[in-house]
Amino acid sequence: MKRVTGVLRVDVSAAPDSLGMQEATLDLPDQIERSAVEAQKFTGLPSASKIDHVVVLGMGGSGIAGDIVQAVAGPQMTLPVVVSKGYECPNFVGPRTLVLAASFSGETEETLEAASTAYERGAQICAVSCGGTLARLVGEWNGAFHQVDSAIPMPRCAVGAMSIPLLIAFDRIGLIRGVHEQIGDAVTALRLRCASIREGIDVSKQVAEAIGSGVPLIYGGGKIGEVAAARFKNQINENSKSPAFFNSVPEMCHNEMAGWGSADSLRDLHLVPVHLRHSYEHLRLAKRFEFNETLVASDEIGVIGVRAQGKTPLAQLFDLILLGDQTSLELAALHGQDPGPIDVLTELKQQLGQ
Repeated sequence: MKRVTGVLRVDVSAAPDSLGMQEATLDLPDQIERSAVEAQKFTGLPSASKIDHVVVLGMGGSGIAGDIVQAVAGPQMTLPVVVSKGYECPNFVGPRTLVLAASFSGETEETLEAASTAYERGAQICAVSCGGTLARLVGEWNGAFHQVDSAIPMPRCAVGAMSIPLLIAFDRIGLIRGVHEQIGDAVTALRLRCASIREGIDVSKQVAEAIGSGVPLIYGGGKIGEVAAARFKNQINENSKSPAFFNSVPEMCHNEMAGWGSADSLRDLHLVPVHLRHSYEHLRLAKRFEFNETLVASDEIGVIGVRAQGKTPLAQLFDLILLGDQTSLELAALHGQDPGPIDVLTELKQQLGQ
């Protein structure tokens, strides 16, 4: 695997950061640890005997919590877990459906509409939020509610605070087991990653150097890799205000790969391939990743490969998430962008509210 190197040497600590995104990013292991303790107060949860299926509602930085839950808890569960992102509530939702609504602000209009439809159909509602309209509605519906720390600067910085309570809820209901061990391993792995970031030696800096002014094309294997790649892409969009794209392996091997018939295609489009690898991939994925490297590699283009740290699925997923988050901050510094404000999204919400 070839690593592309560059000359980027940007001090992230000296870059514009009006909302303290760097500090919030490095708080992730502590945020997860705090959330695991606070989630023990999550009361009013239904029993497993009353549930036939689970739906997680959420958008953007809050919705990634559903993807994390599906990737980590889904393989253990005998019940289907569906992540729904949009205004619509899945048609099968009914009295024996557990619906988990995740909205950091409590004001996400898509999530509020879908949750309201679920309530009208008799679903069992649980919510994770800082408060807002969602908290008020869940209180009126006699649902279960978990309060998230509103001091977190942006929803995308609350990835641990939004997802860990959902996993704890699954554990307490009896849908999964071993959550606390996975959380402990995740905290350990993330603290190691944070230490290397603070020392300026983390691979995230090298990844940002390799991407430079290019457009990252991020691939992850299986569900864990897919979620990590999607999060990586979203963070680059929001933090560095840059385009980025992602796909999953093996799916891209059945379609997208045909679009990279020659390395010239990637060079002309300034695309930079990134492979996110972890220990829980299907054994056959290694050959697919290797083939993709041979397809796109040239003297000018190489595949950036990173591998997750940690022992458990949750630890490796969060490690890839933190690596991507930090890379996006490095790119923001390179591009002279303040990673916190997302003016274009704020403008859209204002127009929708008129």
